Amino acid sequence: SSVYAWIRRGGGELAVVVLNLTPVPRHGYRLGLPLAGRWEEALNSDSDHYGGSNLGNMGGVVASAEPWHGQPASAVLTLPPLSGLILHPQGK
Repeated sequence: SSVYAWIRRGGGELAVVVLNLTPVPRHGYRLGLPLAGRWEEALNSDSDHYGGSNLGNMGGVVASAEPWHGQPASAVLTLPPLSGLILHPQGK
């Protein structure tokens, strides 16, 4: 599906990077995450701040304890076309 995601850890911080390398928006895309709870959208390259269409997740998503992609939690995301997202756990 040309969607790539990875977890970055270091210095006690945690971030998840998600790339949608297709020209198609992905609504309802379930992504495995290492923690349940609220995840803030620290970067959305489709934001109108960067000249994009502002498609995204309204600043964040809530992950439930539903395992997915080998992770203990997951959230349903909207992935804008040809974009990158950076998510981090709220308060971390």
